Amino acid sequence: MTTTTLAVLVPLLPFLGALAGLLLGRTAPGFARPLAVLPTLASLALAATVAARQGGGAPADAATELTPTGSVPIELALHIDGFAALTAVVVVTVATCVQIYSTGYLRDDPRYPSYAALVSLFTSAMLLVVYTGDLMVLLVGWEVMGICSYFLVGHYWETPEARAASLKAFLVTKLGDVPFLIGLFALAADTGSFRITRILDAVAHGGIDHPTLIALLLLAGVAGKSAQFPLHTWLPDAMAGPTPVSALIHAATMIAAGVYFVARLLPLFEASQAAMTVLAVMAAVTMTGSAVAALAQDDIKRVLAYSTIGQLGYMTGALAVADRGAAVFHLLSHGAFKALLFLAAGVIIHAAGTNSLAAMSRMSHLRDRVPDAYWTMTVALLALAAIPPFSGFFTKEAVLGVAEHVVTGHTEHAPAAAGWIVLLAGLLTALLTAAYATRLWLLAFRGSGTEAPDHGRQPLTMTTVLWVLAVPSLAFGGFAFRVLPDWFDGQDLTPTLTTSVLGTGVALVGGIVTYATWRHTTAHTARVPLGAVAAHPEGDAGQVEAEAIASHEPAYGDVAYAADPSDPGRLLLGRLHRHAAVGFHLDAVYSALFVRPVRAGASLVRFLDREVVDTYVRGAGTLPRWLGAAVRRAQTGNLQTYVSALLAGTVVLAVAAVLVATGA
Repeated sequence: MTTTTLAVLVPLLPFLGALAGLLLGRTAPGFARPLAVLPTLASLALAATVAARQGGGAPADAATELTPTGSVPIELALHIDGFAALTAVVVVTVATCVQIYSTGYLRDDPRYPSYAALVSLFTSAMLLVVYTGDLMVLLVGWEVMGICSYFLVGHYWETPEARAASLKAFLVTKLGDVPFLIGLFALAADTGSFRITRILDAVAHGGIDHPTLIALLLLAGVAGKSAQFPLHTWLPDAMAGPTPVSALIHAATMIAAGVYFVARLLPLFEASQAAMTVLAVMAAVTMTGSAVAALAQDDIKRVLAYSTIGQLGYMTGALAVADRGAAVFHLLSHGAFKALLFLAAGVIIHAAGTNSLAAMSRMSHLRDRVPDAYWTMTVALLALAAIPPFSGFFTKEAVLGVAEHVVTGHTEHAPAAAGWIVLLAGLLTALLTAAYATRLWLLAFRGSGTEAPDHGRQPLTMTTVLWVLAVPSLAFGGFAFRVLPDWFDGQDLTPTLTTSVLGTGVALVGGIVTYATWRHTTAHTARVPLGAVAAHPEGDAGQVEAEAIASHEPAYGDVAYAADPSDPGRLLLGRLHRHAAVGFHLDAVYSALFVRPVRAGASLVRFLDREVVDTYVRGAGTLPRWLGAAVRRAQTGNLQTYVSALLAGTVVLAVAAVLVATGA
């Protein structure tokens, strides 16, 4: 088979698996697991084959016109370069791990067939985004992911928290998708095509009339899909969904789509200095604000959610300084260690017997009870904190290194202001990332919270996946920065001395200060009992999670402040802690600016419709109703009355005739 034929099969196989799963899920539930795992596993093998054949060489292109449109054609096009080939491998690797993990995590869930089918459809949509060479086809995958996220985040639809989170995720991302769609049409109007290669060719020859406007419109969609400020608020609440869904969304699908899109069309954004500066500011605010918020969360999944937002800030920061190689390099590394963090968190949720919010202040003695999660999560947290030689060190230093190059004038593709913004924000975020990673590790594995019932060992499918993902989290960066430049347009990914020393230094400072603060607080503060956690009978982790969300302890969307005075985050942040724990009140701001005015407008329209419009409608029918009532009273059914009325009418007519004749 040719490379393009194999590439077509990569997204097609999960799609067919999803279709079969939806059709056979209820009638033949025994096929749900094979239909979830096998097509995705086969897709992984094909994606690896495509990557091996592509080998960092010339892009593979193929296209056929979908249908005549009369103006700008829409084509079923493939564009597979080194970025696309490697990103597809990461997407299918994480999706395969999630599907295998879910067979154990949701083994007793009655809705598992539909869940697995939606995960496969989600995977297929992301692969379509990665491989396609036409922006309209990309938009199809982009929107299908939004629909899938709505259903998957709301998997536990019995709970109001999951329903609210799914609606919020859908609406916030759609808020960004509207200007995104306008931007795509404006881009096609300027270039006469939706083909990525033709658009980039038009950019190279100055064929874009409104680059700043188009870039800013497209950035709105990117901010929504990749959870960047100010459209990031949906992602922490999306933790109401099953933990494997969180791993899939955060590591390899929906949130990576926006970054990948900008990387694909980076020359378009480079054509506007204003757009690059806006992108840099967006990245800086996102990474620093989310890191502070992560340091204040008590729920382990919300810590990881804010962590994802911050790491995406690094990727958009690399794009803001015009280096898509560093951005995608960090995207690949992040896909491995963030999937590992979420899947290990799922094991912890089961072992701790807490709710889906998995309050770290309630965790106790987990190191010995979940050794697989302990060791693998330790590896992932070290990668997250960018401690050498773990993978996150090499990829994060690639971002800081290119920012330094912009600052020192070694490249002119991005404004110097963008370089300074990304570099300073990146170093501050490195400090904060190490701090919240250390805090998470200490509270989760060395905490002394309320002892929870032991649910026994986790299924082998769950623990095996953790070790599989631990390998790239540990070793990916160490060899990739030497190999991947051939795949990434020859861009050098070697860490620079200055940023390596600065980045590692501030990370070590953040970790050491957090550890010292924790030791100080635990030595001088008695732990506050949090109450017993209700025992849960033997069952799958997904059922533990679903029933715990329904227990409203605490309700999702509410702030779960750690009732633990030994929490180092509380001492480190001081008065800022309360504000950071609620995401700096952005939800309240949006509610005041948008939700309440819309509701007030709806109430006004309802009042006008009921009291004004309906009044006229009711008034128009009043006179005929009265006339009908009068006529109805005359219809008594009495024959004598009818005869009397007839005679009376005859007399009246006779009198009238006489009067008329006399007058004549």
